[in-house]
Amino acid sequence: MVALLCENCTKGTVMESRISKGELTRGRILDLAEEAVLQKGFAATSIDELIAAAEITKSGFFYHFKDKAHLAKEMFQRYLEREDEIFEELEGRADELSDDPLHSTLILIKLFAEMFENIPKNHPGCLVAVYCYQHQLFNDEIRELNVASLLRWRNVYRTRLDRIIEKYPVENVDLEALSDLALTFVEGGIILSKTLDDRELLPRQMLLFRDYIRRIFSPV
Repeated sequence: MVALLCENCTKGTVMESRISKGELTRGRILDLAEEAVLQKGFAATSIDELIAAAEITKSGFFYHFKDKAHLAKEMFQRYLEREDEIFEELEGRADELSDDPLHSTLILIKLFAEMFENIPKNHPGCLVAVYCYQHQLFNDEIRELNVASLLRWRNVYRTRLDRIIEKYPVENVDLEALSDLALTFVEGGIILSKTLDDRELLPRQMLLFRDYIRRIFSPV
């Protein structure tokens, strides 16, 4: 799945006062690295600039991360975990509002669109896309993590579509391709939104996909 960055979506479940100074520093480095990588890519993000931005020593950085590859892995894993938390929360809300598989999925897509629409500043970014575009910079372990993340999101959408088609049977629908289309709408929407400097473009794309799903399974 497409991994999306938005400041108001991060779930702060632990009070800052209860987090150790080391954990705060580590989190600060990861936050700065993620922001920099989303803005200009992994290759253009240096350890020295992160050290300066975090106001720590070089030894302080290497206490938390043995090298840039280690930082990339930890940053990506945290990103994917946060992505899962966000989706689980939205999916839970959608399923609470309707036990009909089609209607709950339409609600879920609407919740996604609203989430993107309410990002307070900047455009959403996607580490999955960044890591894909610069895949030659990463080792096999990180590339495999990226592949696994997309396959997991394909399966999430496919599972929902399987439930929909069981209740609303239609012919000649490639459910796997339709699952991939959900990811394509988001990734394409991010690119267009950032390039054209139009924050409303991504939510509009999500709502178009929502309308497409509705028309497939409940044609007028």
